[in-house]
Parts: sequence; C-alpha cells; structure tokens
Amino acid sequence: MGRTLRRGGVPALRTALWAGWAVRRVRTQLPQCGIDDVRLPIPPPDAAAHHAVVLGVLRRTEANCLERALVLQRWYGSQRIARTIVIGVTAPSAGFHAHAWLDGDTDAEREAMVEILRRPTPPAWLAGSP
Repeated sequence: MGRTLRRGGVPALRTALWAGWAVRRVRTQLPQCGIDDVRLPIPPPDAAAHHAVVLGVLRRTEANCLERALVLQRWYGSQRIARTIVIGVTAPSAGFHAHAWLDGDTDAEREAMVEILRRPTPPAWLAGSP
C-alpha cells in the first residue's frame, strides 16, 4: 500500500482499497447467488486513471479468472465502457477446464476454449448504480 500511495497518491490508494473490497465481495457473493446477481460497489471517481493499480490488486489477491473479469467489468462500467464477460471451456478429452475473460482482451488461454456463455455489462453498472 505504501508504494501505491507514493506512486499515485490518495486516489490510487482509494482505488486499491476498492479493488480489494470488490474481490472480497465477488468471492462471497458468487457461491451464494451466481454471476447475474453479483453486486459490486461503485469505484471511486478517480479510479479510471488507475488501471494498473486494479490489476496489481487482482494479482496480489490471487483473484481467479471469473473474479478478475467481474471486478474489471465493474471498473470499466463505472467509466461507461461496456465489456462483455466470456466464459469458455475445453473439450473433456483435453481435460476439462473453464476460463473467463473480457471480450477483446488478449488471453493465451482463450485460444483453446469453446465459448459457452457471454455476460454483458449490467445496465446499472453503466449508469453508475451499485
């Protein structure tokens, strides 16, 4: 946190705290209610300038691919940028594996995946609601 504060000041620290809280919320909500009912807080107003901070928190919290995609979808949504979550799977003969990513992102794992679900950004997230 100290390095985040030195590099980006209080706005970066607020963004880091938001991202950490968002990961915790996703982790508790997903098992209880499923992907469509996940509710995440609105990022701080100055979070748009701190994409690297959000990615760093996701890495440090060891967010899985779905947690990462949901937090990033919320972060983009707060900037009124619609990003669709894509979920894919590998063939059972290849050793079943599932993966989630944001449409348009480069991701080496997605090349081996067959897309099974697309989840657009919830309209409330684009409008600034929680």
